[in-house]
Amino acid sequence: MATIDQQFVEYIVKTLVNNPDKVQVERTIDEKGVLLELTVDGEDVGRVIGRRGLTAQAIRTLLRALGTKNDARYNLKIVNTDGEGSARSEKPDRSAEFDAPEPMTAEEADGTEEDAEEEPTSDIAERTRAELADLDDLEI
Repeated sequence: MATIDQQFVEYIVKTLVNNPDKVQVERTIDEKGVLLELTVDGEDVGRVIGRRGLTAQAIRTLLRALGTKNDARYNLKIVNTDGEGSARSEKPDRSAEFDAPEPMTAEEADGTEEDAEEEPTSDIAERTRAELADLDDLEI
């Protein structure tokens, strides 16, 4: 029978991946707390980790909130089995804090960087840029 923390991670991850039937969460308790080993299909590991690890970081943040409620310390280890049966894993996050992603430069934010590829801009991005430009004009 799966515990609430296993069910929680499983529910979140199954909504992200293309192969939800291959999602498994193993639970072990060690000296550092509860270790949840998440196994996903090799095709889905990128979706679970996300760009710059932000999706995995978000899942770990949610686990910390659950840990606060349950007086437990949770660690998440993401494991995928590639087609040859060997396992690769991302190191579990055992620190209390995350490394913040590097801030974007003004050129990257504006999309005017010379080497940047042209990406289609959505209405949301255009509205956000307009709102940021309006905030820059404010005198405080």
